[in-house]
Amino acid sequence: MTAIEACKARISAIEQALWHEFPLPGPLPQAGEGDEGSLREFSVLSDRIESYQAAFRQLEQLIAEQGNDDRHKFVIVIPVADRPQHLQSCLDSLLHLCRAFGYGGFADGRYGKVSVVIADDSKDGGHIARNKEIASYFSGQGIETLYFGLDEQLAQIGALSADEQKSLARILGSADRKAFYHKGPSLMRNIAYLKLNEIGRGAEKILFYFIDSDQEFRVKVGTPAGDRNIYAINYLYDLDRIFSETGAAILTGKVVGDPPVSPAVMAGNFLEDVIGFLDQIAVQSPSGPCEFHGASEPDGNDASYHDMAALFGFASAQAPYRYRCTLSGEHDNAACFSHFSRKLSRFFYGEHPTRKTYYRHEDLIAGIRPARTIYTGNYIFKPEGLKYFIPFAPLKLRMAGPVLGRLIKSALGDRFVSANLPMLHKRTVRATGQAEFRPGIAADAALVDLAGEFERQFYGDVMLFTMEKLTAMGYPEVELSAGTVADALAATHAAIELQYGEKRQLIQEKLNALRAIAHDPDRWWNRSAAYADAVGNCNQFIDNIAHNFGDRAYANIAAGKAQRHAEIAAAITGHAEDEAAWGEVLARLAERA
Repeated sequence: MTAIEACKARISAIEQALWHEFPLPGPLPQAGEGDEGSLREFSVLSDRIESYQAAFRQLEQLIAEQGNDDRHKFVIVIPVADRPQHLQSCLDSLLHLCRAFGYGGFADGRYGKVSVVIADDSKDGGHIARNKEIASYFSGQGIETLYFGLDEQLAQIGALSADEQKSLARILGSADRKAFYHKGPSLMRNIAYLKLNEIGRGAEKILFYFIDSDQEFRVKVGTPAGDRNIYAINYLYDLDRIFSETGAAILTGKVVGDPPVSPAVMAGNFLEDVIGFLDQIAVQSPSGPCEFHGASEPDGNDASYHDMAALFGFASAQAPYRYRCTLSGEHDNAACFSHFSRKLSRFFYGEHPTRKTYYRHEDLIAGIRPARTIYTGNYIFKPEGLKYFIPFAPLKLRMAGPVLGRLIKSALGDRFVSANLPMLHKRTVRATGQAEFRPGIAADAALVDLAGEFERQFYGDVMLFTMEKLTAMGYPEVELSAGTVADALAATHAAIELQYGEKRQLIQEKLNALRAIAHDPDRWWNRSAAYADAVGNCNQFIDNIAHNFGDRAYANIAAGKAQRHAEIAAAITGHAEDEAAWGEVLARLAERA
């Protein structure tokens, strides 16, 4: 056995021991009880993770000494729009990952197999300047970081002929130099593909790795001492293995932590959990020790947060999720109630205080499965994957990743896979409890308006499930008539509208139940002015749910039906033409190089 083989065997043994003995989320000790043992157990876990990381660093040293490292290089692409704090945290985590595991080695002040492209879609001049500073800083730390801003994007498009720009309008949009920002993540990714096509020319082993700026290279796990976010996956090493040892061409991961979906499709389940929390805490003494540290994470599924999980083949949650208090040290139920009430507003920015997703370890290769959905915040592909641009990008609808996934599945079959390599998803920044920027959401001090996001979610679902109907008919290989597309759209719209209508009724019923509990004069929080702020937070949450999930939201959807159907139908019938134009342009760009 060579030294490298022996080191890999040691890594495998540490990994098995780490996850075999590691406790999954379960009963937590009461506040102030058992903390010493829990922290000691977590300290043991931390030591094992450090040993795991150190073994990988030793492996990298052995590979460097061997002098023949033919593994993949990674270009990590981060689309960002007015989120400098998120971007900083994301890249901090990448730097930590590189230092902890050392993939590709570190020589001459550089991590030789890792680089970053910041694809900036920001509007605010201060944020743009900050993003440039961030790029410069991380380049100085050894991760070559290219700032791909508005000027650079316009130059990339400007290098195309007028005819080429026209033929790619449904892929790249129509460049408006006066307002070339907030184009949307789909258009931003497609424009970045042009830059990657340039970067990847002649590269033998390179992988393009798209991530979102509100993610980190960590995973969330539950421990007896509470939730922890840890560096326990060597993402780059594992991805190199998958693309080297299997026939994968495109791979998608997922996220842990905050859900990846819009609050537009989470309100029903969250209301159920809020009602459950108020019912449970109402029978406790406000001055008694907090009773919400003994909760267990339910055995849910990946879509437990989704009101319409059944649409995606998941079983719907059958019971409310119990809130797990995140306060530390000794505190009473009143403090827990107040702390929970402050989290309620975060829901409208995508956080879910009761239904987080946790990492579950499994063997890397055994965990590879055929995929049908791209999670656009975490997907990786070989240069050949540049042909699969984000479809229907100018529509700015949600569900672009699942739509792209259906098209890729049709084309690649089992070469399109998913793997258990999730990233940590953090919707909000700690300082404000809000997202830095989120398209389709307007907010003032009290009111959060989801009208834009709600409409984009509804028609994104219509687009996705229309695509499912059409791919079952052989699309895009089989050309379908305009009438067939229109009929599929109409039928899908009616089915989705029925689903949304059923959830609307349930949300209204739950909202009425929540009002009754929250406003009951006999509840202890309504009998003392000491709890006025927490009650105010609850009332603000109730008002925002009523504002965003009532008649107004559905009237907005109905008003835009004709236009949205026309846009989606035109995009679907024009997709074959777009594919041909995109392939021709990429080929011509290669010839010009």
